[in-house]
Amino acid sequence: MDDIARLAKVSKPTVSRALQDSPLVNAATKERIIAIAVKHGYSVNRNAQRLRTRRSSIIAVVLHLPQQSGRAVAAPFIFQLLADVSRALSIRNQDLLLCSAESDEAHAYERMLASKGVDGFIFLGQGTNGAWLSELAKTNAPFVVWGAVDDTQPYCAVGSDNLAGGVLAGRRFAQLGRTRALFIGNRAHAEMDLRRRGLEAGLKEGRSIAAVIDLEIADFSYETAYQAMKEKLAGKRAQFDAVFAGSDIVAMAALVALREAGLRTPEDVSVIGYNDIPFAAHVSPPLTTIRQDTHQAGALLVEKLFQILDGARPKSVTLPTELIVRQT
Repeated sequence: MDDIARLAKVSKPTVSRALQDSPLVNAATKERIIAIAVKHGYSVNRNAQRLRTRRSSIIAVVLHLPQQSGRAVAAPFIFQLLADVSRALSIRNQDLLLCSAESDEAHAYERMLASKGVDGFIFLGQGTNGAWLSELAKTNAPFVVWGAVDDTQPYCAVGSDNLAGGVLAGRRFAQLGRTRALFIGNRAHAEMDLRRRGLEAGLKEGRSIAAVIDLEIADFSYETAYQAMKEKLAGKRAQFDAVFAGSDIVAMAALVALREAGLRTPEDVSVIGYNDIPFAAHVSPPLTTIRQDTHQAGALLVEKLFQILDGARPKSVTLPTELIVRQT
C-alpha cells in the first residue's frame, strides 16, 4: 500500500479509503489509485484486514427449512430470500457461511462465535417452536430472524405482514362470492397461523358467511400437499369452493388434485397461494397469490444485523404484502 501511495502521489490512508470505495475520496483520485493498483497486481489482504478490525467478515446464514417428507426440498421462496441476503452481504464485502439448523440450542451458536468463525447470524425461518431463539437472545450472540414478527419477541425479526396477507385472500374470496374456504397449511408455524387467522378475518370483513375448513399437512412439499388434497377429494363432492394455500408450492399441488377430481379452477374452486415465487405466473392457470418482497427483506436483514454488530438495538420490521390477481 505504501508503494501504491507513492506512485499515486497520495497518502496511505487515501489509498486505503479508495480501495474500500469510500465516498471521502473523489472519483478522479479513486479511479487513478485503482488503476495503479490493478496495473501492479495489488489486492487487499482480507486476512490482515480481519485481524485489524477484529471481525471475520463472515456472516452465518442458517436455513431453518420446514420439515420435508418428500425426497426433494421444496422451498423456492427461502432460496430466493437467501439469494437476496447474499446480494446484500456482497455489497458490504462480507462472506456468507451457509448452515443448516441441525441444533436449536443456543450454545451451538455461541461456540461458533467464540471460535471467531463468524460475526453474527441470519436465521431464515423460526421453525415450529421459537423458544430456542428467545434463549439465544439471552446471550451476546448478534442475530436477526426472518419470520413472524411479534412485539413480545426479545430479538429483532423481519417478516411480511402474514395476517394482512391472509386478510387480502379472505377479502378476495368474499368478493368472488365464495362461501366455503379450505386452508391448507400447518398452524404450528407462527407465519401459517397468522395467514389462517387473516383469512377468516378477511372473509368477515367482506361480509361473507363463509366457513373455514382446515387441512393440516405435515410439511410443505408438493408431494405431501398433493396427497392430502387427493384424499380430501376422494369419492365425495368438494366441501369447499375456495382454497387458500400456505405457500405457492402447496397451491400448485392443489391445482393438480382439483383438476384430476374433475373440478375447474376458478369456475368451481378459486385458489390463492402465498409468496409469488417465479413459477406462480407460469403454471396453468396462472396462480393468484400473495407477494412477499424478498429483495427488501434481504437488504433489511443484513442492515439490522450490522446495526446490532455496531452496538444498536434495532426494532423488528413488518413488510407489506400484496395480492397478485391472476387466473385462479
